[in-house]
Amino acid sequence: MALTEKYKELIDLARTNNLIVNDAGNVLKIDGTVPTADIKNKMWDIYQRLDPQFRSNDVLLNVKAAVTDGGKVRVVTRESRLNIRKGPGTDQPIVGKAEKGEIITLISKSNDLWWLVRDVDGEEGYCYAQYLEPVV
Repeated sequence: MALTEKYKELIDLARTNNLIVNDAGNVLKIDGTVPTADIKNKMWDIYQRLDPQFRSNDVLLNVKAAVTDGGKVRVVTRESRLNIRKGPGTDQPIVGKAEKGEIITLISKSNDLWWLVRDVDGEEGYCYAQYLEPVV
């Protein structure tokens, strides 16, 4: 099955939001910025439904949410830095790290386990919510 058939729903959502979709044969690349975190989270939900363990490695989602001012959260790890991942899951690549005690921007709560954040360097990704607490 061609990638464009397998990921038709994901491609349709990407194109509806003016993202760049490139089918390189073995890898489908989707790049750009979406207007809300909900759309980014929906894209990851579709991708996870079509490839539940993200094991096929045939999609690269390089999508950011156009949110510039969200709530703040503090990293509350015991000792180590907190991984910021490309997608909501420990099987997703690490795109950044936040220091213990660092205050970062919460873009959205994807679900109870994974929150979409942006660190002080502007890197955007998902962190395990257990290690984040809202800053009042």
